[in-house]
Amino acid sequence: MTEPLFSDDDEEFDRPRLAAHGPVRVRVPAKINLHLHVGPVRSDGFHELTTVYHAIGLYDEITARRGDTLTLTMEGEGTGQLSLGEDNLVMRAARALADETGHDPHARLHLKKQIPIAAGLAGGSADAAAALVACDQLWGTGMSRDDLAGIAATLGSDIPFLVLGGTALGTGRGELVSPILTGGHAWHWVLAVAEEGLSTPTVYKTFDQLGAQSEAGPPDGLLAALRQRDPDVLAAHLANDLQAAALHLRPELQGVLDTGLDAGALAGLVSGSGPTVVFLAEDARHAALLAADLEASDCCRAVRTAVGPVPGARVL
Repeated sequence: MTEPLFSDDDEEFDRPRLAAHGPVRVRVPAKINLHLHVGPVRSDGFHELTTVYHAIGLYDEITARRGDTLTLTMEGEGTGQLSLGEDNLVMRAARALADETGHDPHARLHLKKQIPIAAGLAGGSADAAAALVACDQLWGTGMSRDDLAGIAATLGSDIPFLVLGGTALGTGRGELVSPILTGGHAWHWVLAVAEEGLSTPTVYKTFDQLGAQSEAGPPDGLLAALRQRDPDVLAAHLANDLQAAALHLRPELQGVLDTGLDAGALAGLVSGSGPTVVFLAEDARHAALLAADLEASDCCRAVRTAVGPVPGARVL
């Protein structure tokens, strides 16, 4: 059984808290999009989106300690590639919380990263969500989860969802999040991670240049499939309008999709803006067999299995 979207610790989260004296460690999941409909470009330059977010058990961790300034260090995926300066979403999130609450933005933050970067899994957004939760606990700001999601919305489209987690409907540019209760059913996924990431703005620009028409439509069928708890039914309703653009930029991803489907995946799609390809499995055993076949095919850099939905950023 997977953890529910909201549990007893959410009640505790919304009560006033004292500042932490020791380090605060927060775990945050990756996300995939079970449904992504891309609408027209809005006046602010963003596309109008309708998406179904799904948090999966592939995690980054942020540890926050007291400090005299705001600093960020990291280990794991992306080390040496990601800027650790003021432009990093973790730093921006900490400063946004400090500005909102009137606290000094002083913390020593350390990121332990397993979510691949620029992979369509919202790793950077996840880290920002973790920073909000960690600094809230470190400083004792007493913000509710909805309050943190509100701050998150000013920083990026996926961040509010990763504060909350579970499965949720996202609208607007993705920042307006409404939880979808799935009754605790666990879905099993296999992720094929590409050698090199894809830029989300580049994928959206390519989507516009291709003049692609939406294939996703409203998510009504997918929402009904989630309630039925049947992976074969869910498989028929997975959709991503950005997939054509991602395949245009990386034609080799079609081979990854074909490999997974030939190996018995119930469905496969590019996750978000890609290039990670996600496959739906029947159960844990099927996921393990599918992962082994993908690894043997050498069609991608790495293969991961994960279960969803899982909660968003949580203090450990």
